[in-house]
Amino acid sequence: MAELFEKLALDLSNIDLPRYIAIEGPIGVGKTTLSRNLAQLFNYDLLLELPQQNPFLERFYQDPKSVALQTQLFFLFQRAGQIQQLRQSDMFSQARVADFLMEKDQLFAQVTLDDDELAIYQQVYEKLTLDAPQPDLVIYLQAPQDVLQARVKQRGVTYEQSISDEYLQVLNEAYTSFFHYYDAAPLLIVNAQDLNLADNRDHFRQLVEYITTIKSGRHYYNPTPVL
Repeated sequence: MAELFEKLALDLSNIDLPRYIAIEGPIGVGKTTLSRNLAQLFNYDLLLELPQQNPFLERFYQDPKSVALQTQLFFLFQRAGQIQQLRQSDMFSQARVADFLMEKDQLFAQVTLDDDELAIYQQVYEKLTLDAPQPDLVIYLQAPQDVLQARVKQRGVTYEQSISDEYLQVLNEAYTSFFHYYDAAPLLIVNAQDLNLADNRDHFRQLVEYITTIKSGRHYYNPTPVL
């Protein structure tokens, strides 16, 4: 990790950085890696999803229909709890990077639940007081389904190895549709297909340089990666 930040040659001292950055994208696209790296570079707090705490997730990937509602409700309560903890500690006033948007919970629910389950989920969702703040910048990482599957296999998380190509494809399409209409915050859509944001210093530097130019609106980053 330390090598990634050596010789970045970035002067951020006079740049008005967004105080709350949310990174989004489908499984395997690299959102947690980018979140960690940005938090370290900007010296921001880091707020991460905790999928490994969901006791239903492994069974969901093996047989989605069997525990879809339980899986989704666990994530909903988990994210609501994270927001409540932040409010109690007044951490909303601090600069931070998160690897999720609260809105993603509804996106996943619509993908994974049947009509009856979705109705139950919506009843629970509406009774929770979420009131999550809007980010100052949302970064949506996108990549083709085959790239996502390859990255999932490469990182070797046991409970992810049974994720199907079909599920990744449907999820990818849902993300594309969601961000086609998203306008709640400034948005950067990044073509992450050929980016190595974990290990390649030049890829990371170029993306950070682009991030520092964004103040409002919708932007697209289609890099020509440095090899």
